[in-house]
Amino acid sequence: MSKLDQVLILDPPSDLRFKGPFTDVVTTTLKLSNPSDRKVCFKVKTTAPRRYCVRPNSGVIEAGGSVNISVMLQPFDYDPNEKNKHKFMVQTIFAPAAITDMDFLWKEAKPDDLMDSKLRCVFEMPSENDKVNDIETIKATAPVVNSVKAEPIAASLSGSGDDAEVKKVQEKYKRLQQENSKLSEELRQLKVCEFEKYSNHTKPYSVINYSDLFLLASICGHDFMDHNMVCKIKKNIK
Repeated sequence: MSKLDQVLILDPPSDLRFKGPFTDVVTTTLKLSNPSDRKVCFKVKTTAPRRYCVRPNSGVIEAGGSVNISVMLQPFDYDPNEKNKHKFMVQTIFAPAAITDMDFLWKEAKPDDLMDSKLRCVFEMPSENDKVNDIETIKATAPVVNSVKAEPIAASLSGSGDDAEVKKVQEKYKRLQQENSKLSEELRQLKVCEFEKYSNHTKPYSVINYSDLFLLASICGHDFMDHNMVCKIKKNIK
């Protein structure tokens, strides 16, 4: 009895092409289509199982259905002079009415019931034209970002009808500045009064040296370390 022809349609039909560089995992897709009116079980095998990862590597395809198989080539040092002998085989069998154990089904399958198709692996390095085309594709598909010129905040608020709110904020800011200046002046006057009060109880100028003088001034704050303040200290001590 002659061997059955493959019932599934493979895409690609004979070659699995992997395009480098091969410094990372390279994936290619194999599509299996079932044009028959029966369920078909499939299994994917390779001569180099340590070099590839196949998902899914087995399963059932419904009548009229299809499945995509991802074949992932693991990273390796590519040598163009090395002849590649890696091959894949897609093995199939018509599924029984009730499938309970896939492993048992394949183990007990008769050779005459099996169908298979072989594919060879082809490794390709990208050419210079491919690199240029990839760059052009990235440029063409990159999103275009429109530049928007930022407007001044005041102008933006004015345009939105918030003039009254802006003026209110500005007036409040000026009022706070004035209050801050007033408080600073009151604080300065308090320091002056405290200094004069302290100076009236110190010993005569003839006994105080300059280190005492500047120490006394530093107690009252650095704002009083100018020439006018020093003169005032001398006058009060006398």
